[in-house]
Amino acid sequence: VERLDMRTVDGRNLLGLGLDEVRKVKRTLASAGIEVPTFVSPVLKWSAPGHPAADGKPVDFAFDPGQCPAPDPVLHAFEVAGTLEARRLRVFSYLRYEGYRPGDLAAETDRLLALAERFDVIVEMENEPVCNVGSVAELAAFFWATPAAGRLRPLVDIGNSWSMGAPPTAADIASLAPTVDLIHLKDRSLAARRTVPLGDGDVPWPMELARLLAGCRSPQVLASLETHCPQDGRNATARSVAALRRIAAEIGVELV
Repeated sequence: VERLDMRTVDGRNLLGLGLDEVRKVKRTLASAGIEVPTFVSPVLKWSAPGHPAADGKPVDFAFDPGQCPAPDPVLHAFEVAGTLEARRLRVFSYLRYEGYRPGDLAAETDRLLALAERFDVIVEMENEPVCNVGSVAELAAFFWATPAAGRLRPLVDIGNSWSMGAPPTAADIASLAPTVDLIHLKDRSLAARRTVPLGDGDVPWPMELARLLAGCRSPQVLASLETHCPQDGRNATARSVAALRRIAAEIGVELV
């Protein structure tokens, strides 16, 4: 392993760590020859001001901004990314609430772009089912309403969209692909309603990857495997890596 996108350490989200603690994490990774391309932060994976989440149920990997050791969790996320020397920072779109419109995030988008410029990082907006931007279609709608986003780019998670019963359309993919430089990979058993190793589920990954990559302008797209199989994480990861190699060979994509 040479590259590892980071979210948690010992069950603690990195956004809940002080910078001295993050520096220790960075030193440990560096001593093992591991770099961090992306800080997969939980920024905006919390309720929007004045808009409590629609169902009020607990959310996996959500974050309480009050648990951040710094007074400004968004700024702290960029500081964590800088400490990790991560060139990308993942963000969300607030927990889903009634009446959301893409324009609701205008002020947040402006601030993220200003901080991205200041810290020289790329901000990646991921579609997450529990958030307002949950499906690939909703991600496309957000970026349609956010023209010339520059350092803000779509982090396309096709598995998330399938898990919502909302497979992406060719039009959705075509609208997002030109600015995609990071994707998340995981598979889904729709009948069992759970994540399975890549290649073992119902997502037609060869087709999905082929049409996405066909429209990409970036010379290299980072693909981050998300195993999400805690019952057998090591084997699930190995199976996912093997499946990615098979799929890449099938569609003529080089892995580096």
